[in-house]
Amino acid sequence: MRQFLLFLRKEMLEMGRSYKWLWVPLVFLMLGIMQPLVTRFMPVILESAGNMPKGMTINFELPSGTEVMGQTLSQYNSVGLMILVLSLMTMISGERQSGGSQMIFAKPVSYVSYAAAKWASMLSLVTVSFVLGYAGAWYYTVQIIGSVETGTALRAGLLYLLWLWFTGSLTLLISSLINSAAGIAFISLGSAILLSVASGWLPRFTAYSPGSLPQISMQWLQASNEPTGALGAAILCLICMIFFFFVAAHQVRIRKSKL
Repeated sequence: MRQFLLFLRKEMLEMGRSYKWLWVPLVFLMLGIMQPLVTRFMPVILESAGNMPKGMTINFELPSGTEVMGQTLSQYNSVGLMILVLSLMTMISGERQSGGSQMIFAKPVSYVSYAAAKWASMLSLVTVSFVLGYAGAWYYTVQIIGSVETGTALRAGLLYLLWLWFTGSLTLLISSLINSAAGIAFISLGSAILLSVASGWLPRFTAYSPGSLPQISMQWLQASNEPTGALGAAILCLICMIFFFFVAAHQVRIRKSKL
């Protein structure tokens, strides 16, 4: 436990020095408040574009608050995933390439504690960023769009947060397997997008896939009927995260340097 706390403190300090604790939450907050603001002022934006025919009127029906929250999650499923992967892709491979991990493991330290500290810092960054952005979207949606059912919004947010944890865990796994930052980003982001798209195209065969979590979260917010498969997808997602962790810890043990 002492080694884990020391490694965790190191990871938190490194995130602070690289300003990840600043720019990642700010990007999520910007994405969160952008959707309700753009939705509310869309008629004004269209009128000020200057290309509308003279005398033409715009009839724009505002969506409900829960629909706007679902659109916010859709934004996170594109730009948010990219920001998340880019901020995490070198957490393991970067130290291996620089020789930092080789210096660390020259002493009798636990590989599991090292990997667990990486995982815990990743979960902390993802959770803080998403909660800040989701809370900002919720606040502005209630203020300028309409009310949002608390229970529905919380369930959808927690389920989507689990999907972000899965994507972060997948990124750390790939980072433990290869050294190229571009390769890590391509494989991690491509795999997450592929899982999400496959869940939309093949819902019968991917009902319990972790990639169905974004769709289920949006359906919870935008549909009147409660979607099915949420519990199964959440359980399988947690199992995959545990599997990713142990594989990454094993890779850390056998690959202490870039060689």
